[in-house]
Amino acid sequence: MLPLAAVAFHFSVATLSPSVRAELRREAWHPGCPVGLGELRVLSVSYHGFDGLTHTGQLVVNRAATGPLARVFRQLYALHFPIRHLSLEDVYGPPRARPADNDVSGGFECRQAVPSPCVGGSGTGSWSEHAFGEAVDLNPLENPYVGCGESRNPKSRPYFDRSRHRPGMVTPAVVRAFASVGWGWGGSWSGSTKDYMHFSATGH
Repeated sequence: MLPLAAVAFHFSVATLSPSVRAELRREAWHPGCPVGLGELRVLSVSYHGFDGLTHTGQLVVNRAATGPLARVFRQLYALHFPIRHLSLEDVYGPPRARPADNDVSGGFECRQAVPSPCVGGSGTGSWSEHAFGEAVDLNPLENPYVGCGESRNPKSRPYFDRSRHRPGMVTPAVVRAFASVGWGWGGSWSGSTKDYMHFSATGH
């Protein structure tokens, strides 16, 4: 880890190692998912942390999304947009070893779309864009999924007010970075339900 100005942005793309495949099979993928493990890649990117240092993080995404997302994360790096946690261990590792604050950014997870907090429940019956490896969540504590004035994480309530910017909150510049590769933002959904952490290839 080095001071922000000391390291230029870099990225790399790799196929899933046997250990990552095992983690995904245990935590995030199963037969019947809409993408096979062979369609997924590990994207490693430079990012700025909340600690004022530059780090290398990883996320699992669809192989078709690696190029666009590398361009996005290059822009986020130039913006000095801070990310709290961005590692495969934080997303797919043993639950007891994951960050206690749950402020984990990530990509692939084979699951149903999560219904609005207005509705409750755990699934909608439709695949989430995360299940295709074509969605990214950024800093879920600072960018909550909100509906009807409620969120599933009470600690995110201070961030319901989007008019007062604090570090890690999605800004218009971050939205433009994703829009530059054709990805939409859950914070722009119509109605009272907003998913401020969520970006996806389809906008859903």
